Amino acid sequence: MSHEQHENPRQNVTFPATDDAGADHAHGYLALPADGGGPGVVVVQEWWGLTDHVVAITDRLASEGFVALAPDLYGGRTTHDSEEAARFMTELPPDRAARDLAGAVTYLLQRPETTSATVGAVGFCMGGAFVLSLAAQQGERIGAAVPWYGVPGPDTDFTGLRAPVLGHFGAEDTSVPLDAVRAMAERVREQAGVEVDLQVYPAPHAFYNDERPNYRPESAELAWERTTGFLRRHVR
Repeated sequence: MSHEQHENPRQNVTFPATDDAGADHAHGYLALPADGGGPGVVVVQEWWGLTDHVVAITDRLASEGFVALAPDLYGGRTTHDSEEAARFMTELPPDRAARDLAGAVTYLLQRPETTSATVGAVGFCMGGAFVLSLAAQQGERIGAAVPWYGVPGPDTDFTGLRAPVLGHFGAEDTSVPLDAVRAMAERVREQAGVEVDLQVYPAPHAFYNDERPNYRPESAELAWERTTGFLRRHVR
C-alpha cells in the first residue's frame, strides 16, 4: 500500500532546500527535547520514505536531548512495498536530495533550540549512504556521521569529510556486503583522514526497523546506545 500525495501528515516544518535566496523549499518532521534545546541531528530516511518508523526514530532522539529533523526526501510519498520503494529511490535525483539535506543542516543550525555549532547526521539503509555523502559535502558543519547498513557508491569523493564516522552493519546483510563496507571505510580514511568505527552485529539488513521482519532487538538497542553516546561526544 502506498500514499502518493504531495503532503505527508508527518510533515510539520518547511525550510529552504538550499542556502540560496528564493530557492525551492523542502519539508520534514522536527522533534524537540522536552527541555526545549539540545544538539542538532539530521535523520535521513530509509527507502520507504518519511514513515512512522522514521518519525519514531526522530522522536526518540528528541527524548535523548537532541533537536532532531527528518527531511522528507520523497515529497510526501511513502510505501511498504519493496519494488515501489526501489522505484522511489531510483527516481530521487541525487542533487535534489543533496539540496534538501544541505537545507536541513542550515535550518537546524539556525533554529534557536539548537545548542551545537555542528549537527550530527544519522541515516538508515538509503539514508546511511546519504549520511556519508552529506558529511563529505558539508565538511565542518557535520560533527558526527552515523550510517546504519548503507554505503554510497564507490566513486564517492570523501575528501571534504571532517566528521568522525560510526557505522552499524549486519554480518547477515546480503544487500550491503561487509567487503564493500570495509572498502568504503578505507577510502574514507585515505581521502579524509578521519576516524571510522565500524560495528558489525549478528543481524541482517534493517535490523533496527521494528516494522520489518529483520528487526533484531538486542543488536538494535546496542547500536542505539552507541549512536547516542557518539553523538553526545562529537556534536557540539
